[in-house]
Amino acid sequence: MLETYFSAPKTLKRLRSGPSAPYIDGFAAWLEQTGYSPASAVRYLRAASHLGHFLDTEGATFAESDAGMAQTFRQHLPSCRCPLSNGGKINHHTFFGIKCFHHYLVQLGVCPDDAAPVGESDEPALIGGFRHWLEVHRGAARSTVKQYCRGASELLEALGNDTQQWGPQQVRAFFLERCARDGSVTGEKRVTAVRAFLRYLIAQGGCRTDLDRAIPRLAHWRLASLPRGLTSEQVEQLLGACEGDSPGRIRERAIVLLLLRLALRAGDVAAMRLGDLEWDNATMRVSGKGRYEVRLPLPQDVGDALLRYLECRPRVATDQLFVGNIAPYKPFVCGGSVSAVVKRLLARAGVEAPTKGAHLLRHTAATQMLRHGIALEQIGSVLRHRGVDTTAYYAKVDVGLLQPLAQPWPEVMQ
Repeated sequence: MLETYFSAPKTLKRLRSGPSAPYIDGFAAWLEQTGYSPASAVRYLRAASHLGHFLDTEGATFAESDAGMAQTFRQHLPSCRCPLSNGGKINHHTFFGIKCFHHYLVQLGVCPDDAAPVGESDEPALIGGFRHWLEVHRGAARSTVKQYCRGASELLEALGNDTQQWGPQQVRAFFLERCARDGSVTGEKRVTAVRAFLRYLIAQGGCRTDLDRAIPRLAHWRLASLPRGLTSEQVEQLLGACEGDSPGRIRERAIVLLLLRLALRAGDVAAMRLGDLEWDNATMRVSGKGRYEVRLPLPQDVGDALLRYLECRPRVATDQLFVGNIAPYKPFVCGGSVSAVVKRLLARAGVEAPTKGAHLLRHTAATQMLRHGIALEQIGSVLRHRGVDTTAYYAKVDVGLLQPLAQPWPEVMQ
């Protein structure tokens, strides 16, 4: 497989020598299958061979290679004078090549996997149980689980592991002390996280039954602000900025149209699977919060954009719809990836927006539906709101229509 990238017999012989030799051809095939460019593959293969020779001089093997050895190798590179280092400059390509080679060897079972599992093996049993409860019984998203477990861990560290001894005064004091240092948004997130953890403990018999009431309510005037969306002109600017034939522009257009036409959340788009697109009846399945699944119609322009994206989508072994544009073409793991796409696109389009994320386009879709005369109940069904009160937030968006309802003050009439 090395012959795909190298032709000189001397170079091939050097690369196929040393501790890396048994794995170098397979690594070359993996780089090609994963979608790395030939120029990157050449650099990474040289780095992989170099690492093998370095381990040999250190008297170590790949089975003993860990994060510490990788750091030692990085420190060795600036002053490297290895006769078998395969030449080439030492730069970020070398470091990334070593990372890719280590990842490949971990997949083969040659190197130990130093990566910590998602559930953090050393976390307390209470947090592990809370994590499992959120994932299995509440159907919480990964980002929500991470946020809630962080808040629960802070509470556990502050008050100790004996939850039966926790009292309302302790819980309240912890909460007020933390909120005094944070902003309102962080404080609201801590309210939901800590309250959910306490209710979990109550259900498990782990603390007194009324402890969740010790969490104070933060001052919050619901529906007090106006929804933030883009104007029709800004929407056209945004769509114009993702015109083009490059894979990146095609993917951006598909994502933006999903957000604008169907008012999806960023997490909805990131979690979409190839099987969610039902072409026969022009619908698509969307799994939202709490595993709440609905079918939405697939508009013509959205379907055309998705078909065009599927034609240039990298061929990777995942059924997730959206993947990265740069090798190794990893699938989107959370809504943050979708919001990052929108943020870059807003900057390129020169759109001055009140917020810089995917939720901006959800607000835009809702306000556009309202201005076209669609009833709040129908908008709520598209947005998948649990109650009409949430959708009523958008009733204030058309200030022009609301002005006739405002009565003049007596002082103004004089």
